Amino acid sequence: MSLDQPPGQQPGQPQPFPQWPVQPSPSPVQPVWSQPVRPARVGPIVLAVIGIVVAGLALLAVFLYLTTFLGAGALLVGLILALVPLAVVLLAVRWIDRWDPEPRPAFIFALLWGAGISIITALLFDLGVQITIAASAGALTGSDFASAVIQAPIVEEVAKGFGILVLFWAVRRHFDGPVDGVVYAATIAAGFAFSENIQYFGLAMTEGNAQSLGITFLLRGVFSPFAHVTFTICTGLALGLAGRRSAGKGGAVGYFLLGLIPAILLHALWNGSTFVLSGDAAVLIYYAVVQVPLFIAAILIVLFLRRQEARITLRRLHEYSQAGWFTAAEVSMLGTGAGRRQALAWGRRQQRPKKLAMRHFITDATRLAFVRDRLVRGQSTPALHAQEARLLGRLMNHRADVLG
Repeated sequence: MSLDQPPGQQPGQPQPFPQWPVQPSPSPVQPVWSQPVRPARVGPIVLAVIGIVVAGLALLAVFLYLTTFLGAGALLVGLILALVPLAVVLLAVRWIDRWDPEPRPAFIFALLWGAGISIITALLFDLGVQITIAASAGALTGSDFASAVIQAPIVEEVAKGFGILVLFWAVRRHFDGPVDGVVYAATIAAGFAFSENIQYFGLAMTEGNAQSLGITFLLRGVFSPFAHVTFTICTGLALGLAGRRSAGKGGAVGYFLLGLIPAILLHALWNGSTFVLSGDAAVLIYYAVVQVPLFIAAILIVLFLRRQEARITLRRLHEYSQAGWFTAAEVSMLGTGAGRRQALAWGRRQQRPKKLAMRHFITDATRLAFVRDRLVRGQSTPALHAQEARLLGRLMNHRADVLG
């Protein structure tokens, strides 16, 4: 029997719907882990708070910098307009992240890193270049082409990508596949584009020309809200593969550098088009022939990766059901989209404790499946076994709460 199918189900048949409440599954014949589980450490929480505060202060510094030459009024208009493409991208990220949601603090840090720290890094590097040129007494000269096609892609993609690498190091146990890399990369890129859009929209506003502001919003807010996302997810995918293959902190650096190459090239291609093409018609043709196919390819990759997440969840939970931890109906409910939707719909009709228990039951079961997947692929460590034991214990509590 295929591991992709719950017990008693033939391949190709529709997934059975569980009827709640179900009876608890029997205890396993042999426990998976017998060592005591260590309590959660306070250290990661402190680091998360410090990271969010530092990244938030960086974003505040970006706002102060933009206010100096845009003015408060133009900054406000630019901020409001920049929220539109930001909301579109974050909604897409939320959809991608629905199967195995990332920790909320990590998500907030990723957004602030992109909007604050990445922008500050790019500004400081550009300031250093300008100072170097000025100090050369004419020996060096600036070039708009070099700045847009060479400097900006390298500096910006390194700044954004390093944020993904920091998250890989900080939340390693949640960074276990390419989808996680896509989620963090897209969130960082969305934050970066948000701050950058404020500047572009604000500058168009200061020109006092409504047409200029409208064209700028059309180009950046409608035609290309996912431009930065498309570049940076290359780095995110690479680090996601590092997580899937259980690479250590040092090994992840190699994946990081490998992912930067296509990210920088795509960014340079996008920026360089403005120097090669002339006229609105040429720009639209380039957008339709080059950028739209790249965007569609990114969508197809994400859809494939999401499907792989569902298959892994179903396969690994089926293994637990064979050991007695879950019933066949529970595996079908937890490992299929249709089963989850029915379970969540059931939860919405219950009182709050049962509703929350059902949500936690689904979330922790998904995390358990990915922990199991890492164990099967050879990453057998005491910490991972302890996490497996902790999740199994929580799942039994969630089931008891659902059953009332």
